This record gives sequence, C-alpha cells and structure tokens, in this order.
Amino acid sequence: MKAAVLEATGKAPKWEEFEEPEAVEGEALVRVLAASLKPVDRQLAAGTHFASPREVDLPAVCGTDGVGQLEDGTRVFFGGCRPPFGAMAKLTVVPRAFCFPLPPGMDDETAAGLPNPGVSAWLSLTHRAKLARGETVLVLGATGVTGQLAVQIAKLLGAARVVAVGRNERVLARLGDLGADATIQLDQAEDALKEAYLSEMRQSGSRGLHLQTLRKEGFDVILDYLWGEPTEALLAVITKSEFAATGKETRLVQAGESAGATIRLPAAVLRSTAVTILGTAGIPPREVLMDAMKQVLERGMSGELRIETERVPLAEIESVWKHAGQAGRRVVVVP
Repeated sequence: MKAAVLEATGKAPKWEEFEEPEAVEGEALVRVLAASLKPVDRQLAAGTHFASPREVDLPAVCGTDGVGQLEDGTRVFFGGCRPPFGAMAKLTVVPRAFCFPLPPGMDDETAAGLPNPGVSAWLSLTHRAKLARGETVLVLGATGVTGQLAVQIAKLLGAARVVAVGRNERVLARLGDLGADATIQLDQAEDALKEAYLSEMRQSGSRGLHLQTLRKEGFDVILDYLWGEPTEALLAVITKSEFAATGKETRLVQAGESAGATIRLPAAVLRSTAVTILGTAGIPPREVLMDAMKQVLERGMSGELRIETERVPLAEIESVWKHAGQAGRRVVVVP
C-alpha cells in the first residue's frame, strides 16, 4: 500500500510503498479516510519528542490519528496506531478501545482535524486545570489550532474572562469572535510584552467575579502552548518583589513547546507567589477521555467549536511537510 513513510528521523516522510497491516485480537483494521498533520507528528518524526521512534524502529508510517472505516463499515475517529503503522496510509491498525464512533453528518476533514486538539484543550482545562465557572484564563499560543479551540472551550466552560496571546495577526484578529475578551501580540519588545501581561492581569483581577466577590489581580488558569521566552516573560511579571499575602492562585498547564523546549525558572517564581505548574500528564482514564471526546464532537456538530482545515492529497506529503499550510489551519491529508 502507499503511505507517508519515515525512513530516518529529522527528514520528511515520502509517499512510497509499505507493507499492509493485519489486526490481531483486540485490534481493529481501519481503512483511512483522512488524517491530520499536527505539530506532534512533526516532533515525532524529527526525533525531538519524548515518544519519537528510535532509528532501529524505522522505517515507519507517520500519523497518530485520523478518520476511517472499520471492516463492518462503522465510521470512526481512531488513535493509537500500532508501530510501525500510522494514520497516513491507506490502512492502519489500532486498539479497538481507541475507536470512537462519529456523529452522522460530520465531514471527514472536520472529523480528522477537530478531536485531537479539541480533546487536548478540553482535558487541559477540565481534567488538569480544574477550571471553574467565573475564573479567568490566559491562553499562551492562542493563534495555533489547539489554542483557538482552547479559547472557545474556556468560554463554553464559563470562564469570566479569556485573554489570548499569539503571533499570527490574521488569527489574532478573529479570536474575539471565538470568545477572547482581549488579545496580546507576542511580536513586541520584551518590556512591552511584560507590560501587556501586567495590564491584562489587572483587568482580569477587576473583572473576574466569583460568587459576586471582587478577585485580586492575575489569572486563575494559564494554558501554555509556547514555553520558552514568552513563558519566562509571563513568570517574571507574576513574580513578587516583596513579602506579600497570598492572593489568587494560578494553575499553569504546560501543553506545548512551540517557542522553546526549556525555560529558566528562578526559585523566586515559586516562592513569592501562588503558582502551580502542571503537565498534561499523558492519556487520562478511559471514562474521562470518552466524556471529553463526546463533548468535543457534539459541540463541533452544533457549531459551538469551530476549526479551519486545509485538505491536501497524501501523495503530496513530502511537499506539505516541508512547507506547512496556512497558519491557524489544520492540514488534513487524504489517501
């Protein structure tokens, strides 16, 4: 069969022949209809992700999830492909437990593009950050696909104020329509960026209400898809320069590293203010995952969650891999 085959880490996959998979007990053979190209797919192929394949495990097919049909004709969103098989192929094989029936009427591109970033954002805000109605949220990296969905989900979950931070001007300009109460442009001098953070912290403190009680300045939840320098600047603003009574507690969920894989974290950040740094922590219990998937798919069908996609033939995978599609849109490859 034809597939997007990775022959060496750090290189783009090629459209070439690969062996067809066979399902064993507990698995499902899936005829792929569409698969999304995500940052994690690129990181895995580049060898920079903690779950990247070893050279000894190559060649392998790229792609972590997608939309397909089971042998009985059921249309599903699937994930967890068994290596060396992946989603960017005519056929793949996955655990039956990671096959989720799709609502009738959802097109293949939306069905392939929405669940992964939508469920990721949903779980980060609910399962990890424990976002409560009336709290305030800052989304670092809000112009990415997952960041845009995080803005929408935070509002759906009842956030009193959502501040969106990102670089892409086109996407940043439309985030107000998706639920953002304010936006911050990342491409500015460090001092100006810190001042923008500080200004929105004060706004969130004055407007974020909980049980009709005025809250102190700051954000309850920070969802961070950037890391690197933007996060360092934000933590510098949060850090207190004097002994002070504990105010608002901030839960920062680290969910991506598009601006850098590491940060400098002075001890003063953790000792001077009430900030807790959490990770996304892998795959949650199945019942939590199933509920998140249900919520995202239902809200996607109702139009409450919106995502822009760009359809590309899988035969063009090497080209699109090297030259990503339009920023803020999810590339969906079709066999």
